[in-house]
Amino acid sequence: MVTRAETAVFAGGCFWCMEADFEKVAGVSEVISGFTGGTLKNPTYEGNHEGHYEAVKVIYDPEVVSYGELLDHYWINIDPFDGRGQFCDKGPSYLSAIFVADARQRNLAEASKRKVVERFPGREVVTPVLPLTSFYPIRGEESYHQDYYRKYPVRYKFYRWNCGRDQRLEEIWGETPALQ
Repeated sequence: MVTRAETAVFAGGCFWCMEADFEKVAGVSEVISGFTGGTLKNPTYEGNHEGHYEAVKVIYDPEVVSYGELLDHYWINIDPFDGRGQFCDKGPSYLSAIFVADARQRNLAEASKRKVVERFPGREVVTPVLPLTSFYPIRGEESYHQDYYRKYPVRYKFYRWNCGRDQRLEEIWGETPALQ
């Protein structure tokens, strides 16, 4: 039973993949796909989401998994060097970013980024740490995006493989998160 839930918000390209990657973490009770980072109110996937990142809100039990552990998991599931998007998805809404709600999250996120920078000397880590703004979950007619990897497992695996996500992650990090 979760005694105290906390939230973390991450952008790492396709929210289908980020949702699948975080839902397998012990202590994570829910992952919600949506948008954040922009000023447009009520962005939509098929309509206007200009200025927003595709992102996930991770709801977790800090007694089981820490924010720092979620950050570690985040990094090995993105390409921190791609300033054009993530994997086969390019454009502003597919950029990577860590969205922080307070000073504690900011300090931990910046420390985790420094570890990545130290691990890859001479390479520019382009993933920013940004203040969290409003998070807009995918809703209504677009709610098929929530839990897409569970609802459409064959389509999801086909997309993920053809996008080269796991192949690139292995190239960068030397490990591949389990494909769901």
